[in-house]
Amino acid sequence: MISHPLFTSFLVSTSLCIGAAYAQTITGTPGAPSATQTIDGKYLPPPPSAFGGTIGLDAAQSKPYWPATVVPPANAPNVLLIMTDDAGYGVSGTFGGVIPTPALDRVANAGLRYTQFHSTALCSPTRAALITGRNHHSVGFGVITEQSTGYPGYDSVIGPENATIGAMLKLNGYATSWFGKEHNTPSFQYSVAGPFDQWPVGMGFEYFYGFMGGETDQWTPYLFRNQTQVFPWIGKPDYNLTTDLADEAIDHMRKLNAAAPDKPFFVHYVPGGTHAPHQPTQEWINKFKGKFDMGWNALRDQIFANQKRLGVIPASTALTPWPDDLPKWDTLSADEKKLFARQAEVYAAYVAYTDYEIGRVIKAVEDMGKLDNTLIIYIEGDNGTSAEGSTIGTPFDLAAIQGINVPVAEQLKYYDAWGSSTTTPHMSVAWSWAFDTPFKWTKQIASHLGGTRQGMAMAWPARIKDAGAIRSQFHHMIDIVPTILQAAGIQAPVMVNGIAQRPIEGVSMAYTWDKANANAPSTRKTQYFEMFGNRAIYNDGWIAATTPPAPPWLMGLGKMPDVINGYNWELYNIAEDYSQNNDLAAKMPDRLREMKELFLVEAAKYNVFPLDNDILGRLLTPRPSATAGRNVFTYSGEVSGIDPSNAPSLLSKSFSISAELEIPSGGAEGMIVTEGGRFGGYGLYLLKGKPVFLYNLLGLERFRWEAPTALSPGKHTIVFDFAYDGPGFGKGGTGVLKVDDAEVANRTIPHTIPFLTTIDETFDVGVDTRTSVEDADYQVPFRLTGRLGKLVVRLGPLQLGANELEALPSKLAKARD
Repeated sequence: MISHPLFTSFLVSTSLCIGAAYAQTITGTPGAPSATQTIDGKYLPPPPSAFGGTIGLDAAQSKPYWPATVVPPANAPNVLLIMTDDAGYGVSGTFGGVIPTPALDRVANAGLRYTQFHSTALCSPTRAALITGRNHHSVGFGVITEQSTGYPGYDSVIGPENATIGAMLKLNGYATSWFGKEHNTPSFQYSVAGPFDQWPVGMGFEYFYGFMGGETDQWTPYLFRNQTQVFPWIGKPDYNLTTDLADEAIDHMRKLNAAAPDKPFFVHYVPGGTHAPHQPTQEWINKFKGKFDMGWNALRDQIFANQKRLGVIPASTALTPWPDDLPKWDTLSADEKKLFARQAEVYAAYVAYTDYEIGRVIKAVEDMGKLDNTLIIYIEGDNGTSAEGSTIGTPFDLAAIQGINVPVAEQLKYYDAWGSSTTTPHMSVAWSWAFDTPFKWTKQIASHLGGTRQGMAMAWPARIKDAGAIRSQFHHMIDIVPTILQAAGIQAPVMVNGIAQRPIEGVSMAYTWDKANANAPSTRKTQYFEMFGNRAIYNDGWIAATTPPAPPWLMGLGKMPDVINGYNWELYNIAEDYSQNNDLAAKMPDRLREMKELFLVEAAKYNVFPLDNDILGRLLTPRPSATAGRNVFTYSGEVSGIDPSNAPSLLSKSFSISAELEIPSGGAEGMIVTEGGRFGGYGLYLLKGKPVFLYNLLGLERFRWEAPTALSPGKHTIVFDFAYDGPGFGKGGTGVLKVDDAEVANRTIPHTIPFLTTIDETFDVGVDTRTSVEDADYQVPFRLTGRLGKLVVRLGPLQLGANELEALPSKLAKARD
């Protein structure tokens, strides 16, 4: 060290100050390459440590000093945090369902089963709560990102004041990774232009392999490795994402073990199963043939009996009534029974297939000899079973969520292909209701346990010794982060990257691990719930809940009451009435009033206001993006992989597409511009030299404009003009295809896509990725063999009437009829 009395005094003083503010424990010889340090984690990252060596005029007179590597506290466990998608309490065999889930069984039998664990009732919000330890509104996820609005509780931005469990563990020395569904990046930031601070790699997860958004096709997924789109299915006809995710997670853990066997890992494993589209492999579908011929009412009775036998519901639990607006199985026709049974077979296959691959990941941990000191948390579902498939199910889920029902006779044409790469299926709401046994309601309904009660198991062989037992304490997704932190011996930080942190709002569940605390009172006393205006408040065994004014399978297209004063409230003592069956509101108005007041207090505390039950209006809300305010888009050369949120939207407006081409001698073919694919979208392309514009209406119908002759060698300009017959959503219009100012095709179509062209396809110029808009014409990548000089897309104004949103429900009801 440079020798001077004042300099030495300064270093000693500084070191003392740093040591007081940032406690740390060094293991090994300080300054040695092998030295490690455990930090208190209060301020992350810790400041650089003082140089403890000496610096002379040359190296011979100096002594090096390496900063100690940050490691977690001794014996901190590995953490495997697993969550599936769209699976209610009665889905898994572990919690009484008829679908075998041996991987979940394994975790439950080695650890504990939790029978009062809760989600938020919807995907993005639950996932935000899970990774932050804070309520979903507190971190901007009051709804899914696709419906975000410009309010603090609803902007879908997890700000730097809300560091994730990935960031906390990484900065304390863990290896962190995320595999599967990523639905917490704002949809308007799915762009190669970034910013990437809201992507997994920007939120503390050092490695990411998965898909962006609420769902993806399992055969050709919208897949990323860190921030780069990848296409691993190319050349692999048997590819399925469910297996690929397990392969990738296993490979990653093995590499970590080889490179740094003593470094604990945190793996967040969240496959797409069992969110629509339901796409398991045929091998798994075959296993469930005939398993649901008894129908949804008999299934419900069977699940209920199983739950009582397993002890995952109290013996006194009542089975809630079947809803009047869903048909009973014995009223159905033979064709309906055949179709609906098939829908459940494929869903069950997807559940079992997903669990099998999760089991492979757990087995890999065991094979590395790390199972004993690994905390495994396996949550079955991020909300109740989905009711977004309509009352009759659908072979194409994007049609159903836009209010377009496919008749049973038409659906039966897809019977043998159900779940294959040619369908994106979902099942009837009645199955969803049955899979949420013993509760009422489904996904999206935050006021009732059918939307929020999840089966969950937790195991840590080195610590949890009451193997196979059941715990009934009331807990929530926000309680997982503090549980992990306590297991690791790490405190929640008060500052991360110089930003003061919002306090963790969850409470640790670690007290439940000891047998002595099997019947201890829950440390979570109060919890609010809210989604799309449906709301509830839990407090010490009681729940006050609003009655849903419209079922979720109407997808927000029903008439909604005043969100503040137009809702009826119910009251339940769930300490005695486990299934939320006996409404006490009329008998106990004073308690109900107190509970409603408590909801207002909690809602104000956690950014829940302003309440909003306009589901469709939220979907159509303008958001920040590279396209905001633009109506002319210009491209040149080949460009692919642009997310629809950053591409020109052709919905509900007139538009024009013009392309300047140079055709080589011998002709050309290939894609000029496209968005979407097999299940909805459009494409302007050359087919054997002839210009074609193809409009794919959600896989249900295709409209075609085609020139009669191929383009000759040389320069040409192709234009497609579309005059929209607005105002209104999903209206038709007239399209004109021109070559060098000469009209070559003219056609009027009766309707267009109403609200959503695609979820998991992209906007591509000069090439087509993932799937084609018309398989009979071409296969991807269908790269353009001519030269594209300039492509220009011009958009007219959005054509909606003054009262379009208000009139939409009645219009759609007539359209369904």
